[in-house]
Amino acid sequence: MSKKIVIRLALLFSLIFWQSAAQAEDGYRLWQRYDLIQNKDLLKQYRKALEDVTVQGSSPTLTVVKDELQMGLSGLLGFKVTVSDKATKRGLVAGTPETSSLIKEMGLEQKLNEVGQEGFLLLSQKHKGKDYTVIAANSEKGVMYGTFHLLKLLQTQQSLKDLNVSNSPKTKLRILNHWDNLDRTVERGYAGFSIWDWHKLPDYIDHRYIDYARANASIGINGTVLTNVNANSLVLTPEYLKKVKALADVFRPYGIKVYLTARFSSPIELGKLKTADPLNPEVKAWWKNKVNEIYTYIPDFGGFTVKANSEGQPGPQNYNRSHADGANMMAEVLAPKGGIVMWRAFVYDNNVPDDRHKQAYTEFKPLDGTFQGNVMVQVKNGAIDFQPREPFHPLFGAMPKTPLMMEFQITQEYLGQGTHLAYLAPMFKETLESDTYAKGNGSTVAKVVDGSLNNHAISGMAGVANIGNDINWTSHPFGQANWYAFGRLAWDHALTSEDIADEWIKMTFSNSPAQVAPIKKMMMGSREAVVNYMTPMGLHHLMGWSHHYGPGPWIKDKPRADWTSVYYHRADEKGIGFDRTKTGSNALSQYAPEVQALWGNPTTCPEEVLLWFHHVAWDAKTKSGRTLWDELCYRYSGGVDSVRTMQKTWNALEGQVDKERHQQVKQYLAIQEKDARWWRDACLLYFQTFSKRPIPQELEKPQGTLEEYMKIDPKFAPGI
Repeated sequence: MSKKIVIRLALLFSLIFWQSAAQAEDGYRLWQRYDLIQNKDLLKQYRKALEDVTVQGSSPTLTVVKDELQMGLSGLLGFKVTVSDKATKRGLVAGTPETSSLIKEMGLEQKLNEVGQEGFLLLSQKHKGKDYTVIAANSEKGVMYGTFHLLKLLQTQQSLKDLNVSNSPKTKLRILNHWDNLDRTVERGYAGFSIWDWHKLPDYIDHRYIDYARANASIGINGTVLTNVNANSLVLTPEYLKKVKALADVFRPYGIKVYLTARFSSPIELGKLKTADPLNPEVKAWWKNKVNEIYTYIPDFGGFTVKANSEGQPGPQNYNRSHADGANMMAEVLAPKGGIVMWRAFVYDNNVPDDRHKQAYTEFKPLDGTFQGNVMVQVKNGAIDFQPREPFHPLFGAMPKTPLMMEFQITQEYLGQGTHLAYLAPMFKETLESDTYAKGNGSTVAKVVDGSLNNHAISGMAGVANIGNDINWTSHPFGQANWYAFGRLAWDHALTSEDIADEWIKMTFSNSPAQVAPIKKMMMGSREAVVNYMTPMGLHHLMGWSHHYGPGPWIKDKPRADWTSVYYHRADEKGIGFDRTKTGSNALSQYAPEVQALWGNPTTCPEEVLLWFHHVAWDAKTKSGRTLWDELCYRYSGGVDSVRTMQKTWNALEGQVDKERHQQVKQYLAIQEKDARWWRDACLLYFQTFSKRPIPQELEKPQGTLEEYMKIDPKFAPGI
């Protein structure tokens, strides 16, 4: 049996499985729940507009379009929809001018020129006196994205009258980074083991691979990095490349390219060379041959993500070479094949006696303009490490000659991991909307990332995935919203957090206002709640040692100072916070003067990041009129109260939300409330040893002692 037939059978099985899952609300279907529309007026409109469906062409991607329309429309409209390849006289028509005679006749060339290769048009169109709903694009991928957009309109119960949608992505590369290991463990993974079953590949194609591709394509994600940034060279061997090829074959019809992480020392580990020096001719030849080999398996291979000279990973600095030397060596051998290098800027050295906040800027800023054209420097949203809140990374706006790729963390490593409800779109938006002032007012991080600020040909956004083999993919049902939000913002960073939440709730739970409004309110306040009970007012890196679960503000005396909490909060009898002004580490000097002026003065610095940049006295007055100590107490307590409010809101939805998911979220909220109290009590008791001040009388008091909290060590926390 050919590989193509195997994939096709797996797809058919997937569609059957997806439909049958309607009987069990276990979360497997994500936001692609194609259940019968209950609004009778809209259902009548939809049936009239979509009763005949034409998709001409038989390519793999157009086959995806046909299958998705048949499954989606049949479920939503309540009757079996047949997709024909013969031109219809009414109804829905989808295709490109090259694949569809009807669309070619409609004269949409000018409009299509405006949407590019991945964009699409969704139109109510009259042609020869007949009414059509048209999905038109310049490429088959664009037709697919338009198809998913149409299905979303139906799922969210929007009118199909007078459609005039012109939509295209703002960012070219929209990629999930899987920190998955070859033994199927997942670093910072909280939803089970890796979905990549390397043992059974390439012979067995799990239906989850197809459903994974469908879900990603529906939100515009067009790339996946299969392996952990703490890379294993084995994935570059023929044994594993055959397995990677099998996945690439599944994903290709959905417009998704496969990328791999490259371990910099692979020429030594696999090639038996004595060095991995990027300027060594034998090393260059080894990488050239390896890249050529990869492309024989995967002709559209996307390229490499590289973590080098960071946290013990090998890199060019081992040989007194720069990051540019290492990245450019790989880029040169990938360029003829169309591949790229995503070189991560997450670097810091415990032996460098400087603020960790400064080190990436110090290493990469001098290299601006020295990278090859197919290199992107991949930068985390903040300078430390995916904290619940960080000011934007100083590299954004500081390297105008280099395409910078955003790296967000979708998996909730520092935000409660797999059991806390934390909707992350507001966090993503907070970073994207931050003004770097690189070219004056309005030089937002989003404009740096999408390439528009500096006219870069390539642009990208990466998200560290929260996907595992749990039946619902993300452990927490609301964790799905962060995967969804990342894809939507990577496609269009101008979307609001509220609108994305609205879409996701309607597609995942219900269109009923009685459900949408309270669930959205929960989601929109959830991230701030987590910040308040974990790291309010700019505190950061207070979590437990190694596993990062639970509070550990007392962590000290570890092998690396910058892996401890005391390095960051610097609490003493005078106050708390990290002085990053001229009187301290001067990390503020890495930002534009306008940013320095705002953040450098404690009276103008937003309180959300006050203790990130300033060491503030315990009795200093805050904007509320309280002392800093009292304000911290109120913030920590407010975080706990917010979780309790979410519990009440969710409990009130019992009987409206399906029993299975309602019960799961209810139990997770109970865990979150317990953890929030743990964070509040442990942190306040610890910081109280420095402040010597009482917790305000009206606030709830800690239930345990500091000594008791310091003994807690969840040795089996997931994701290590």
